[in-house]
Amino acid sequence: MSEVLHVTDASFESDVLRSDIPVLLDFWAPWCSPCRMIGPILDELAVELNGKVKIAKINIDENQAVPAKFGVRSIPTLLLFKEGKVVATQVGALPKNQLSAFISQNI
Repeated sequence: MSEVLHVTDASFESDVLRSDIPVLLDFWAPWCSPCRMIGPILDELAVELNGKVKIAKINIDENQAVPAKFGVRSIPTLLLFKEGKVVATQVGALPKNQLSAFISQNI
């Protein structure tokens, strides 16, 4: 069973940029209701896509360097990283089928 990885400013480089598989990074905050809405979907996808994609979250209230670096202005923002580079961006919550398709199209 795979779990969603919680990333910090300090662990971002090793967890995301140096990952050997693509990483979907969710920029979120506890007070954001669309973020809370997609949380369980990301949990499910982390299990379903285990070994293919890492699902990770970064709390923008506690970690401000990474969101600033990528110009994240609204949340949830999902960035898909492949070999240390952003290959796709999704702003706003999506239902599971669309989120799954977004990941599949970009890995």
